[in-house]
Amino acid sequence: MPSEEDLIPLVEAAAKPLILILDQVQDPHNLGACLRTADGAGVTAVVAPKDQSVKVNDTVRRIACGGAESVPFFLVTNLARTMEQLKQAGVWLTGTADEATQSLYEVDFKGPTGIVMGAEGKGMRRLTQEKCDFVVKFPMLGKVECLNVSAAAAVCLYEVVRQRLGA
Repeated sequence: MPSEEDLIPLVEAAAKPLILILDQVQDPHNLGACLRTADGAGVTAVVAPKDQSVKVNDTVRRIACGGAESVPFFLVTNLARTMEQLKQAGVWLTGTADEATQSLYEVDFKGPTGIVMGAEGKGMRRLTQEKCDFVVKFPMLGKVECLNVSAAAAVCLYEVVRQRLGA
C-alpha cells in the first residue's frame, strides 16, 4: 500500500486526476466493488480514512477482481486535511447526499475531479461534506431511498467517464 505522502505527487503527475474518496466505508464487499469500478473507470487513486474504514483484506481482493492491486489505495490519518490538500492541488470535490439540491448531471467533471462517497447508512460526515465543492444527488425514481455505496460510486465515476469521453 502506498504511503500517505505519495498521494499529492501522484495527483499532480496525472493529466486529469480522478480520485474516489470513501468516508468510513466499512463493508469489505463494498470496498472491493468500489476498487473494481475504480479500476474500470481509470481512477487515479482511492482514499479512505485510517479509522472506521475497512482495510484491504482477502475478501476485498476477491471482490475487486484485480482492482485492489491496480488502483493505488491510500489510508489517511486526517481525511479533511487530505481533502484540503487535494483542493490545493486543483482537484474539485463532489460529494453525494440525499438532501442535495443539485443533480450529479449538472456538474462539469472534465477537469481534475474527486468523487466523495459516505459510509453505508450514515453517508458523509459533516466535516467531510463541508470540504466538498459540490454536493449532488441523482434521481431515485423507484421506492428505495438510496443506492448502495458501491453502486452509487459506479454511477458517479461513470458519469465522469461519460463526460470526459464526450459521450
